[in-house]
Amino acid sequence: MTQFRLNLLLLLGLALVVPLSLLAGRVWINPLSPETHNASLILMHLRLPRAVLAVTLGAGLGLTGAAMQAYLRNPLADPGLFGIAPGAALGAVLSFWTGYAASPWLLPVFALLGASGAMLLLALIAGRGGGVALFTLAGLMVSSLAGALMSLAISLSPSPFAMTEIVTWMMGALADRSWREVWIAVPCTLAGAAAIYAARRSLDALTLGEVAARSLGVDPLILQLQIIAGVGLIIGSGVAVAGIIGFVGLMVPHLVRPLTDRRPSSLLVPSAIAGALLLLVADCLCRILPLASGELRLGIALSLLGTPFFLVLLLRMRKGLSW
Repeated sequence: MTQFRLNLLLLLGLALVVPLSLLAGRVWINPLSPETHNASLILMHLRLPRAVLAVTLGAGLGLTGAAMQAYLRNPLADPGLFGIAPGAALGAVLSFWTGYAASPWLLPVFALLGASGAMLLLALIAGRGGGVALFTLAGLMVSSLAGALMSLAISLSPSPFAMTEIVTWMMGALADRSWREVWIAVPCTLAGAAAIYAARRSLDALTLGEVAARSLGVDPLILQLQIIAGVGLIIGSGVAVAGIIGFVGLMVPHLVRPLTDRRPSSLLVPSAIAGALLLLVADCLCRILPLASGELRLGIALSLLGTPFFLVLLLRMRKGLSW
């Protein structure tokens, strides 16, 4: 299948799901109902920003997953591997711990600062001449450090309310989000996507190996900075507005890759569209599932979907099968 046809099919699927996401929910909206005023308010202030946010975050997660798997040349690479997502989560946890999360704009600011700090630490550890292996180990170290500090903050939580808020936020969700979160996520995601897309040819060259990529004119430092900046902006802003949503960046490239020529540059755009489609469908299902306790958290739903997918992927790799 050509990349154009694949992108077109994915966009058609997205175009079909977006209207459904605007109508679906605990209370389904009938577009033919005479109560158009109430329906328009719900659509404009609740459903539409949530749909835009799902498309934005899903596209960013799919794109970063494809970029990381290409950069690390590891089919199990995930956006959380760099430590940027845990760094953003640590910043958000500290905003709850200190009470600054009560201000609507400070929680995203803390999360973005946490992501920026993780990016800076990652760049300092990896260094100018650090290869992919050192970069991966640095990401794991940053992730472990952020996870330990989050656990410490939760254990020293100043009140049971703060602990509940931290745990609930870390589950990841798009419920009760507004246009404010959209204006945070969209610019950062677009800037990060531009940085990753600019590195597409270098990622293609990297499939031949680091030495061959250097001989083709790829500057490892510039490529590393492009990946750090792209992943940091996308993942940092996503965690800032929605909490931790995992497995999208792991699953989507594997689902799309067999339909492409397997070059990283051919995988980036389809992964972004497929990620948007997956997250939007998952969010719709979370809204309409009948649960007495309320809405199923999006992060939990994707973990329940992603864990068996990860297991199947491991079993296939054990048998020497490609996806």
